[in-house]
Amino acid sequence: MKIDILSLFPEMFTGPLNQSIVGKAIENKIVDVDITNYRDYTQNRQHHVDDYPYGGGAGMLLQVQPLFDALDAIEEKNQGLGSVILVDPAGRKFNQKIAKELSMKKHLTFICGHYEGYDDRIRTRVTDEISLGDYILTGGELAAMVIIDAAVRLLPGTLGNNESAPGDSFSDGLLEYPQYTRPSEYRGLKVPDILLSGNHQKIDEWRQRESLKRTLERRPDLVKKIELSDKQKKWLQDLKKM
Repeated sequence: MKIDILSLFPEMFTGPLNQSIVGKAIENKIVDVDITNYRDYTQNRQHHVDDYPYGGGAGMLLQVQPLFDALDAIEEKNQGLGSVILVDPAGRKFNQKIAKELSMKKHLTFICGHYEGYDDRIRTRVTDEISLGDYILTGGELAAMVIIDAAVRLLPGTLGNNESAPGDSFSDGLLEYPQYTRPSEYRGLKVPDILLSGNHQKIDEWRQRESLKRTLERRPDLVKKIELSDKQKKWLQDLKKM
């Protein structure tokens, strides 16, 4: 996968993109990341990338020219831009489904904004707008890091265990089931006997039920959004009686 990032603060990505899973994915050439400072494409002596909005109003807006020229340079270098993602509060709310969708793309280009907002003409170059949630960050860099991390970890070969990603929370629309490791008992707290039984069919069934239970307790809104199997529907009825 190829990832391009347009940012006024490229140094913000140095740590997150060079550590942990994403760092290993870059090292193993699973993903290639380039960061472009679009301030380098300004055409004024002061290197300003923002200006006052027409019609008045508070704050400053990112100008269309530096971003367009930066996008043109990236497009020429890579023979395309792939999916151009504007990190913006007005975008669709990010979730695991979108992360999986993005992980299947060959090329992603992220535009990270600052100040009060964008000149709206920038959106003519955008194919998708994504928001982390109903709150405002200082800039788009932190949001882009989260989105990139969530998408890259789904790329084949990124995780050491290929079964890790499918078992994550939200991968099937539900929260992840409880997990335990050694010792089997600590300070009177015991691992459920079923997990020590060696009966993998029963263990899998227990995990599915516990996943549903945890989701019902903590995020009941998610249960309403997914299509449950007949077995899950039966479990759900039993859980609601408890």
